[in-house]
Amino acid sequence: MDIEKTKAIIEAILFAAGRTVKTGELILVLEKNEEELNKIISNMQEEYKSENRGIEIVKIDDGFQLATKNNLYEYVYPILDKRNKPNLSTAALETLSIIAYNPKITRAEIEAIRGVSADACVYKLLEYGLIEEAGKTDLPGKPMSYKTTDDFLKMFGYTSLNDLPELPRYKLDENQQIVIDELIEDEKAKKENRNIDEENNTVPNEAPMPEREE
Repeated sequence: MDIEKTKAIIEAILFAAGRTVKTGELILVLEKNEEELNKIISNMQEEYKSENRGIEIVKIDDGFQLATKNNLYEYVYPILDKRNKPNLSTAALETLSIIAYNPKITRAEIEAIRGVSADACVYKLLEYGLIEEAGKTDLPGKPMSYKTTDDFLKMFGYTSLNDLPELPRYKLDENQQIVIDELIEDEKAKKENRNIDEENNTVPNEAPMPEREE
């Protein structure tokens, strides 16, 4: 099969699917290896960068999707998309961030990090399709864990969770979860250092001048 025919097939599949098509699915249909497939799609992505093209191929985790270009969103949205866009509160964004940085985290662990109930935020994020159940854990009671979805990646413009900004001050345990105790200790140490600095910068009181005798 020649390259142009392969490109046409890929374009047709991505257009008809209307979702992220996994790399394995394309490999199975096209009977090409992953290296060949990535090379062809990379070439197609370059072709779509032309100003006279309104679509592009975006990589989402282990797959690809055909999408309209971001700079044309204002023209497309009024015509086709009448759905309500996710309106996330600060609490929901905090919860979403915690789940993104801690895949397969339980509700109790989210609440331990935030210090408040996470029920409402988790339900809202599930409703918007930004997170999904990731299976039961081996913890007592077998609580459900959660992870972000491909819709989360598309909403924030990430290819994968590896694109998330680094959080160097957070420490992770062997399960890749944020270590709360150490984080609290770090904050305490910073506060103590600030107090010491303030004490060292304090100007000592001068002895009062003796009263002048008349």
